Amino acid sequence: MKLLRIGEPGHEKPAILDSEGTARDLSGIVDDIAGDVLTPEGLERLRGVDPATLPALPAGRIGPCVGAIGKFICIGLNYADHAAESGMAVPTEPVMFMKATSAVCGPNDDVLVPRGSDKCDWEVELGVVIGKGGVYISPEDAMSHVAGYCVVNDVSERAFQIERGGQWVKGKSADTFGPIGPWLVTADEVDPQNLSMWLEVDGHRYQDGSTQTMVFGVAHLVHYLSQFMSLQPGDVISTGTPPGVGMGQKPPVYLKGGETMKLGIEGLGTQTQKVGNA
Repeated sequence: MKLLRIGEPGHEKPAILDSEGTARDLSGIVDDIAGDVLTPEGLERLRGVDPATLPALPAGRIGPCVGAIGKFICIGLNYADHAAESGMAVPTEPVMFMKATSAVCGPNDDVLVPRGSDKCDWEVELGVVIGKGGVYISPEDAMSHVAGYCVVNDVSERAFQIERGGQWVKGKSADTFGPIGPWLVTADEVDPQNLSMWLEVDGHRYQDGSTQTMVFGVAHLVHYLSQFMSLQPGDVISTGTPPGVGMGQKPPVYLKGGETMKLGIEGLGTQTQKVGNA
């Protein structure tokens, strides 16, 4: 299934794509694509619905594909070639940091360069959405906790992140720095370790990679994170980016405002964002 949310910020309606690519309104069945709707039981209930029996939604803004996100957990340096372009060693354990949930926005919403920024960067990433909660999850059971997958642009301000002390969250959390969607594609339709992914700025392709080259795969990440905190339905894990970020260019290339980013992951849809200024 491909699940999405359509409407203005704060007023999105839950929807499902039918076989023709038409968004069908789920609001008569569930309140949102969030919480218990993402559990195995919740998704099984949606699988029993014939989309053809639901009203079609008019075209409109696509919101984040998950509502009421509890935790937005990110993994750094999870592609060896990206670690190299960043001048950092390949980690022996996953590098974990958090992104403020206030950064979450729709896949085609404008991205705003924050005030005082001069090193605003892009990162196409595979997002993992938790469906079944748990803690101390075994590696063998980890994939049963995944509801589905989505595209994430982990927008980053490198000077805030690296040069101004403290933790990476400072450079990751500006408003609009977390475009998510367009769809949540349920786990039964996705091989998360064999997906091509790409990102372009103004038509120039900077990132062109594959989840095959992750250092730590999805199952390990779910297991690993659950050793430090409980994972809950609707939590999002952004799993790292392949090479080609602006910081890694020679010379570096950063977003100033006025650009258009386009990015996508095989089978999970595409995003398009105009870059503005806060």
